[in-house]
Amino acid sequence: MTASTPSKRKAKLPSQAFLAKAFHWINIISLLLMLTSGLQIYNANPVFGGRGGWHFPPFLTLGGWLAGGRDWHFAFMWVYSLNLLGYGIYIFVTRRWQHRFASGGDLKAVQVSQNEKRKNYAWHRLVYTAIIPILLLAIVSGLSMYKPAQLHWLSGLFGNWQNLRVVHFITVPIVLLFTLVHSLLALKAGSFRLVKSMFL
Repeated sequence: MTASTPSKRKAKLPSQAFLAKAFHWINIISLLLMLTSGLQIYNANPVFGGRGGWHFPPFLTLGGWLAGGRDWHFAFMWVYSLNLLGYGIYIFVTRRWQHRFASGGDLKAVQVSQNEKRKNYAWHRLVYTAIIPILLLAIVSGLSMYKPAQLHWLSGLFGNWQNLRVVHFITVPIVLLFTLVHSLLALKAGSFRLVKSMFL
């Protein structure tokens, strides 16, 4: 007589707050639309090499032409910025910032800690904190290009128009790199279940 093997229960996904999921979904969608519309704007006058510079293929762009790309880009700039503001208020009110952002011990932990879980947690908080000035730079440089006349005092901080465009363009791969590292650290900390729980 063979012993019956008990059926394995499916592991439950970690619980995530509805608002945290909503912020992540809006963030991903608005980032994707801003990225593709931004590439459409870039193609009209490449940041590097002038009009004869390297262009992105049409399937990576959104808007069809310069004005269309600008309309999409500036519309979702507001969605993205207001979403970040809402998320900032949310983590402040719920005091999640105490667990999300780096403290004095995190830098020491990544250098000397023998506890892999603690070290991974410290890396996560350091990366999460380091992206804040990059996001602010992306928004400030974007606003400076959106309203260069009205915000001349802001755009003037970048020296000239080309510097402004280069700074704004460089923030894009940094944000994409952050998204990748953020996801990899989440995978390392809690496997695919943790990442999945943020979107389902």
